[in-house]
Amino acid sequence: MASNTLSKLKGSDSFWTPKQNKVFEKALAKYDKDTPDRWHNVAKAVGGKSAEEVKRHYEILLEDLRHIESGHVPIPNYRYSSTTFPH
Repeated sequence: MASNTLSKLKGSDSFWTPKQNKVFEKALAKYDKDTPDRWHNVAKAVGGKSAEEVKRHYEILLEDLRHIESGHVPIPNYRYSSTTFPH
């Protein structure tokens, strides 16, 4: 995840758990942009979220992706130990 914006929506009290985010991702794949009532279906799959909340969550995801693709989010400098990747 590019930032914490997907866990805590901007200007909202809506908190998303890692599990809800995973279900959200799977629901987006299942209910594509041509699916009638897409946001209602995604909200139903996630549970505890309204269609408007999942739509806004998707918009934030797209915003994060635009920042990543435009180079505004630095690539993490991961430190690997010799035990991370066995030889």
